[in-house]
Amino acid sequence: MQAELTLEGVEEYLRQHEQKELLRFVAVGSVDDGKSTLIGRLLHDTHGIYEDQLAAVESASKKRGSAGDKLDLALLTDGLKAEREQGITIDVAYRYFSTDQRKFIIADTPGHVQYTRNMATGASTADVALILIDARLGVLQQSRRHAYIASLLGIPHLAVCVNKMDLVDFDEARFLEIRDDFRGFSDGLGFKDVHFVPVSAIDGDNVVHPSRRTPWNRAGTVLQYLETVPIADDRNLSDLRFPVQYVLRPNLDYRGFAGQVLSGVVRKGDEIVIMPSGKVSRVAAIDTFEGELTEAYAPMSVAVRLADEIDVSRGDMIVHQGREPFRARRAIANLVWMSERPLDVSRSYLLKHTTRMVRARIDRLLGKTDLETLVEHPAGALVLNDIARVELSFNQQLFLDRYRDNRGAGAFVLIDAISNDTVAAGMIDEPLEEQREDRRQADRSRITGAERRARLARGGLGHSGFVIAFAESMPLAFGYELERLLFDAGLVTTVIDLGELADASRSERLIADVASQCVRAGVVTLLVGDFPRAADRDEVVARFEELLWLSPQADAPRDHAVVSATDPEAAAAVVLRRLRARGAIDPDA
Repeated sequence: MQAELTLEGVEEYLRQHEQKELLRFVAVGSVDDGKSTLIGRLLHDTHGIYEDQLAAVESASKKRGSAGDKLDLALLTDGLKAEREQGITIDVAYRYFSTDQRKFIIADTPGHVQYTRNMATGASTADVALILIDARLGVLQQSRRHAYIASLLGIPHLAVCVNKMDLVDFDEARFLEIRDDFRGFSDGLGFKDVHFVPVSAIDGDNVVHPSRRTPWNRAGTVLQYLETVPIADDRNLSDLRFPVQYVLRPNLDYRGFAGQVLSGVVRKGDEIVIMPSGKVSRVAAIDTFEGELTEAYAPMSVAVRLADEIDVSRGDMIVHQGREPFRARRAIANLVWMSERPLDVSRSYLLKHTTRMVRARIDRLLGKTDLETLVEHPAGALVLNDIARVELSFNQQLFLDRYRDNRGAGAFVLIDAISNDTVAAGMIDEPLEEQREDRRQADRSRITGAERRARLARGGLGHSGFVIAFAESMPLAFGYELERLLFDAGLVTTVIDLGELADASRSERLIADVASQCVRAGVVTLLVGDFPRAADRDEVVARFEELLWLSPQADAPRDHAVVSATDPEAAAAVVLRRLRARGAIDPDA
């Protein structure tokens, strides 16, 4: 009976532990500011150290002759031999502990400038950054540098730990001086909040337990901040991004799409869109190893089953209608260069974004950030630990979010195709308009503004506004040829390039709104190109009675005509006949 109760107690404890909220934080700062000691103190005072680990630290501390027989808590994270010998942090060390309120993953990162890439790696997934400042030295350039990198990586919360307060006699005036100095810099970095705590990591003051030596402190302890800082609202729960990693087909009766939810929430019954195909379906089930779920959210890994048999492959992305990411083959991005080999703009690199791997080129270096002054300057080269803003192009279309809006779908890495080394970590700043091949060939409308004005002045065929859309993608050049022929036949016409509107907005009403303005002006409006989303097409169908679809085959909605993309003259004749039959052209004209 006792064994059974003990087992039940263990299972209940594990259930409670599993349900705790997880917070990831990174500790950064200048060399010898005490990052590793602070983390060691957190682990020690929250009882997050195993007995054998503690014994090893005690033994090592005695050998190193720690002052006053104090434990050298930095040894808990400085695990590499070179780190122990030099007394510095080189690699990123991850440690884990928990309290009654939360679970924590800590990343202890290097303070040296030459290990900036390591610091960026450790900070890339953090919810909170802890920056340590030596109370004797105040705010250094390295402190500003790390705060800038933390903001660049999108970390929303910053805690500034003014350490070694014991060496300045816990002077409140010194603490306030450092706080005001740092605030003057950090206010422009975009953190949601910046919290300041006076601490002595070596003695434990205000780390886990409040210190009697700082009666003036109103900021609480470091642990209190970590346990209470609100992080639930930091996650993007509005935009579903589910990149397909693997298609599960264990038998003929099961077809699931496995992956990790990068952002948003997916629920059973949701209507979704597959990118890039634009196919629409509904979520039939959400599966995990433990069983079926009614919903899943970031960062859960699940398998999604759909109600329809749709061709979906690795690299496709499942999203909600009306909340799609940008489609782009070019983008402005921030890069942290992580390779000892400098950037070679003549080479192409592999770009890993979500579950897609594409070829990419760095077309332009727009500017490089001076890590001493944090001012951007023109750049001619990119070397190890440099941070720069660049213009990229990809050989395939990617589905992108701005990094500031969605860290999961806005991040990528660049890989050397020969050595397979990761050479840079990147963050999308702004997707750019896609340069389509047919758009470059078609160039522009064949009708000048003067011709349009002349036509309206003397009148042509009496007609009302009308919309002509293409049920399947046809070359943009064909649309402009058809426009020319209809114009010469007496119609006032215009072309709307759907690709340009897709780049301009994510609203499914935009295309219909623009076409509606043209129709009101009495213009025959040709919608040329692919509708970016099924919702765009549905909105046009719902909005216009005066609508004719052109298609190479008979599969278009409502009134349609079968035409050939290689014979614009025949297509123009078909359009004129249909417009007369529909009453859009005056019968006497």
